[in-house]
Amino acid sequence: MTDTAHPADTVKFLVIGGGLEGLSIAWNLAERGETDVLVVEKDTLCSGMTGKSSGIVRCHYGSPTMAALSWHSIPVFENATGLLGDDMAFRQCGYAVIVGEENVIPLRANVAMQQSLGIETELIPPDRMAELWPGLNVDDVAAAAWEPRGGRGEAYMTGMAFAAAARRHGVRVRQSTRVTSLLRGRGDRVVGAEFADGSTVHAEQVILATGVWAPQLGATVGLDLPVRAQRAQLVLVDQGEPLEQVPTLSDLVGLQYLCREPNGEILAGNSDHHSPQYIDPDSYSNRADDTTVEKVVERLMHRLPDMPDPAITGSYVGAYDTTPDYNPVIGPSPLDGLFLAVGFSGHGFKMSPAVGRLVAELLLDGTTTMSGVDPADCRLSRFAEGRPTISLNPYVGAGEMR
Repeated sequence: MTDTAHPADTVKFLVIGGGLEGLSIAWNLAERGETDVLVVEKDTLCSGMTGKSSGIVRCHYGSPTMAALSWHSIPVFENATGLLGDDMAFRQCGYAVIVGEENVIPLRANVAMQQSLGIETELIPPDRMAELWPGLNVDDVAAAAWEPRGGRGEAYMTGMAFAAAARRHGVRVRQSTRVTSLLRGRGDRVVGAEFADGSTVHAEQVILATGVWAPQLGATVGLDLPVRAQRAQLVLVDQGEPLEQVPTLSDLVGLQYLCREPNGEILAGNSDHHSPQYIDPDSYSNRADDTTVEKVVERLMHRLPDMPDPAITGSYVGAYDTTPDYNPVIGPSPLDGLFLAVGFSGHGFKMSPAVGRLVAELLLDGTTTMSGVDPADCRLSRFAEGRPTISLNPYVGAGEMR
C-alpha cells in the first residue's frame, strides 16, 4: 500500500530510497521524534539490492569505525522484537573468519583492535573451528577468529521491519515513485526532488540512500559520486543432506564466504575482488556465470570434502554499491540540503541499524554518541583528499571489503 504525501508537498526530511538504509534512517529519525519524514521508492520497498543481500552479521573489520558501526547494530538485531515488533529473522549462529599462515599477524592485530572497542571476539585454534563446523577441512587454516554474537539475518525482513516501525510513528512512504532529478534552489542548495510524473516535493533536508543508483541522481545537480555497481554472484548448494546449524564463515584462505540457508542448503559467495566486474544495475543477468560456478565448486569441495552428494540448486546476482576504498559515504554532500548515505560496498546489512542512528545524530546533533565511530572516516571528501578509509591491518589477498 502507498501512503499519501504531505498535503503541501513539503516535508522536513525527504529520504530517497526505500531500501534497508533509507528505511533505517527513517525509523531512527522517527525514534528521535522527527516524524515529518517522507520515504520515496521507485518500485516497492526493499525490491532493489536489499533483497539480494546475503545477510551476514559480523563486526570483523580492519577499520575501527566500520567495526564499531557493526557492533552498535548487534543489540538491535538481538532485541528486534521489542524495538520493532518483528524478529527480522536474525539467527545468532555466530561468525568466524579463517586465515592462512600469511594472515595470522593481521588477524591478531584486528582482533585486538576490535576487542579494544568492546567487541566480543576471540582468537581460536583451527581444531576449535572444526568443532564449530563439523566436516570443515582446516588443514590449511593457521588461525581463526570467533564472534559468538554474529550470525545471519534476512535483509528484506529487516528493511520491512524498519518500515513498519517508522510508519507507526507517522513516517510516510510513497512506493512506485521514481525520482528523476534533485531540485536546486538558491546558492546551490538542494531543496527537494522531481518525480517521473512531473510532480515535486520540497524538503528542508534531502537524504540520498539509493545504493547503486546514487550516481544517476547525484549527476542531476552536478555531483559526481564515486559509486559503481559491482557484480556479486551467489551460488546455492545442497550438500546432500540438510546442513546443521553452523556459524557464518569468511574463508580468507579460499576467498569465499559460506552461510547456512534456513532450508539447510549452503549459500556460497565470493571474497576475491581483484578483478571486479561492473554492471548496469538496471540490466544484468541474474544467474551466476559458468566460471564462477566452477570456482565455487572447487573451493567448496576443498573446504567441505565430505559432503554426501553435493549439487548446485540455484544462483543469483546482485550488485555492491562500491566506492574506491570499499567503505561507505555517510555525511553531508558539498551541496547544502543534501545528505549522503551511499556506497556501502557490501557492508550495508550488518551495520544498517547503526547507520540509521548515525545519520539521525549527524542531522540533528552534528555529531554521534556511538563510541568508536568517527564520522570523518565516512566523509565524501576523503577521496579527493587522497585519504581513503582503509584497514589498519589488511589481509594478504583479501584487503578489500575488510
